[in-house]
Amino acid sequence: MVSGFRLLVPVLSAYASKVLTLTVLALATGALPAFAEPSHGIAMHGEPALAADFPHFPYVNPDAPKGGRMALGFPGTFDSLNPFIVKGNAPRGLTDALYGNNVWDTLLMRSADEPFTLYGLLAATVEVPDDRSFVEFRLRPEARFSDGTPLTVDDVIFTADLLKTKGRPIYRNRFGKVASIEKVGDTGVRFVFGDGADRELPLLIGLTPILPAHAIDPATFDQSSLTPLIGSGPYTIASVNAGAQVVLKRNPDYWAKDLPIKRGMDNFDEIRIEYFRDGNAYFEAFKTGAFDVLIESDPQRWKTGYDFPAATSGKIVREEIASGTPKGMAALVMNTRRPLFQDRKVREAMGLLFDFEWINRNLYEGAYSRTGSYFQGSSLSALGVPAGEREIALLAPYPDAVLPSVMDGTDAPPVSDGSGRDRAKLRKALDLFAEAGWTLKDGVLTNAEGTPFRFEFMAKTREEERLALAWQPSLKRLGIDMAIRSTDSSQYYDRQKTYDFDMIQMLWTASLSPGNEQNNRWSSESATTEGTFNYAGVAVPAADAMIDAMLAARERADFEAAVRALDRVLISGRYVVPLFHLPKDFVARWTHIARPETTALTGIQPVTWWSTQP
Repeated sequence: MVSGFRLLVPVLSAYASKVLTLTVLALATGALPAFAEPSHGIAMHGEPALAADFPHFPYVNPDAPKGGRMALGFPGTFDSLNPFIVKGNAPRGLTDALYGNNVWDTLLMRSADEPFTLYGLLAATVEVPDDRSFVEFRLRPEARFSDGTPLTVDDVIFTADLLKTKGRPIYRNRFGKVASIEKVGDTGVRFVFGDGADRELPLLIGLTPILPAHAIDPATFDQSSLTPLIGSGPYTIASVNAGAQVVLKRNPDYWAKDLPIKRGMDNFDEIRIEYFRDGNAYFEAFKTGAFDVLIESDPQRWKTGYDFPAATSGKIVREEIASGTPKGMAALVMNTRRPLFQDRKVREAMGLLFDFEWINRNLYEGAYSRTGSYFQGSSLSALGVPAGEREIALLAPYPDAVLPSVMDGTDAPPVSDGSGRDRAKLRKALDLFAEAGWTLKDGVLTNAEGTPFRFEFMAKTREEERLALAWQPSLKRLGIDMAIRSTDSSQYYDRQKTYDFDMIQMLWTASLSPGNEQNNRWSSESATTEGTFNYAGVAVPAADAMIDAMLAARERADFEAAVRALDRVLISGRYVVPLFHLPKDFVARWTHIARPETTALTGIQPVTWWSTQP
């Protein structure tokens, strides 16, 4: 039998060889190792909704015309073209969750119509065992970089090694969990994880942009640079005006342009990315047609600011588009690395002093709804929901991590009388400050050493500054001195990455399938690692454990319980002053930009839009 097996090996495919190898191993050991057949896609929980022969995603126009251009606009600036490293600030639109992986393709591509399902892009197939202790990708032989060089397994391994040592923390954490990487034949690559405790890891590996080994010097990769990097995506970087503009050109030889997964996408011949010095210049530029799409964040402007000629004449269309994703957490973030904000009672008192009802009415025409959960408006939210048996079991080892009111579902953001000077809320806040060692003396809130309660709010836009100014009088009534510092975007992001601030305004977006990004936001390790999104400095064992439970969950019910438990830990910590959210996405676009009639589960998808102009 052994002789026959040796004769067969040379003519077997790599997959068939693996099956026979596993079978021989099973005969020798009495146990068949877990493995799965290669598939066209992978879901975080359950199975992919689309069959292997799907013609296109359901939210695209498969017959969308190619041509024309789309201009995107953002306030601020940029000083690097490398979005994979800590140094520098790269422009949006190169590799972006909303605007697409335009320059660098990934092994797998996410469907916007499912909570977390990926389908093969650079990889024709993906394979994972039931315990998800490894993931194996089989590359498409036709995959190419924009310079025509074939994209190979060696590029995948090079990318993993490079990002593990020199990438942003999100990549270092991802590849730090990989025990080994193995080549499987000419087109296969396997990432081995060991215990398989992180069930999201195979998907995250699949979402990693692949970089060209032949065109990158690892020694200088982590240095900020305006030299364009080569990619394998549908666009190349055609020109750069440092800090102000990047122009992407559609690659006519793009290797994946005829794949079903790409049908109806990447329709513009040119994508121009424009940057403007501040929010006011940004909006004024949109009014003149300097860029084509504005996702509005100011509901007052949405109601009253669109009376300019292009909008009133119908050249600009405004839409309110529903999305099935959680609302996420927009908040004023207290940096607990600062001694001033290390006491939870102090942080809770700060929340009581924010009069949402008054601010919503006077600043935003009453358009906002109050946010109270990090996963608002979904089954993942703990707001108003008593903890179930699964959550109680998960949180049992951490009895002090969750407040009783959060555990029983009665906790909610404070509601004021809307006067801007609610005396009951002021008294309650003062009591909490007193419990934390702060007293009001001669109109100044001071501690036992006589140090006044003073901090700085760092703003990057006029909108943030306006909100802080509206909050300032409430703080002053309790003797709190909040200075407001407006910074340019470059200084702001440099200080943000090193946590050199007292308080900032932040939005943590949410999805229907939160995963490893939660480590980057709330884990103890991320609290002491520069460049993460853990701006609050959260470092508690309960949050670490809930994230681990979420990543290890095999069934949707266990997953949702772990996320809700994490939500309870974060809410109980009072790390932020929750702000508000819009019930829908407000999108304004010039009418020469068209979009499909069908909206994806997760909302708008600019990669599916097209131009009505040649």
